[in-house]
Amino acid sequence: MSTSVGRARNGRRAYFWEEAADDRRTRAREGRPGFSENITRMLRGLRDGIGNEPGTVAAMRYAHRVELTDTERASDRLPALYAAEHAALTLFGRHQQGAAESAHRPGTGLGRACQALRRAEKLSESAVERRLIAAATAQDLHELVQHLYRLVPLLRQSCIGLDYTWLMYDLAAWEGPHRDRVLRSWGLQYGDPSAPGDTPDRQTEALPYWVRFDPDLTENGGQLAALRSGAGREAGTVPAMWPYYGTRMPSELRDKGALTRDLVAEHTALTLFGRHQQGRSRTMHAPGNSPGTAARLLLAKSSRSDEALERRFGAMLTSTDTGELAMHLRGFVTMLCRADIGLDYDLLRTALRTWDDPKLPHAQGRFRDRWDHDFRVGPMSTNP
Repeated sequence: MSTSVGRARNGRRAYFWEEAADDRRTRAREGRPGFSENITRMLRGLRDGIGNEPGTVAAMRYAHRVELTDTERASDRLPALYAAEHAALTLFGRHQQGAAESAHRPGTGLGRACQALRRAEKLSESAVERRLIAAATAQDLHELVQHLYRLVPLLRQSCIGLDYTWLMYDLAAWEGPHRDRVLRSWGLQYGDPSAPGDTPDRQTEALPYWVRFDPDLTENGGQLAALRSGAGREAGTVPAMWPYYGTRMPSELRDKGALTRDLVAEHTALTLFGRHQQGRSRTMHAPGNSPGTAARLLLAKSSRSDEALERRFGAMLTSTDTGELAMHLRGFVTMLCRADIGLDYDLLRTALRTWDDPKLPHAQGRFRDRWDHDFRVGPMSTNP
């Protein structure tokens, strides 16, 4: 959901990019293409700000809408929103230069713009992902803006716009406590499996990664390492994992960077699969193998005592919440990996999704009973 708001909605003066877009629309209705002389002059001034500190470029002065108090002007550090507006203005000036359409596109976040760039096929999918991930892993605002300077000309060439009001607020949050929300929003928008215009191949990729995993592919090592890098990290905040999410959710939740139960469950299952699959020559996704079944097979192969394995399995069954369940599963899948025993990751994701869901109070008990039954009554065959 765009954060863009106009004068009519709250009485404030429109941001410059909103003003420029309105100017262009008005002139188009009047049969006069392009921008007015005043907007054209101010756009040139924005490009003068590239590489300069906020507040130091006289030509940009009248393009700013974020007001500073006298105290803020005298401070060694300008407010984050003012610095973000300066960056957004310079990016808009670069984006709009020579563009056939308005570069300000309300409702289009950075992740969705990069998704559109991927579909435009002027760059390879991997090239688009590298650019987005490079921006998302920037350590500070300055580094992020440098990456965006290289990205916006590519958007311009493909006639793809950005919501610059939204981008400004994302930039303002970059060095603060809401950075994870911004990251998750970009990643979820970019990886939206239900996006219109995606090819059948992209729709196939919406299947869970563990289902479509092919153990014979040469790129598996890097992909599995990307999944393992998300262990212990909040879902959606590890850019290297973005290409592997398939969780479906409404666009408004993606745009907000919502941390849903579905996303957390898939993230945890992916990190576990990355650990489980490491070094294995066949897929460790084994439909039908519950943790109880896998523990039973492990017991048949293991030199450990029944009592020791039962204690570990019992601790997993009595997990009070998803976090504790995930902690026990990390150790469990390491043991299964060594024994070359697979797990049903579809089942595991469902368990992680519902284990402590207050709307499904009986789910945890059902999983416990079934897994315990599978462990105690299941077959003793060592074939996983």
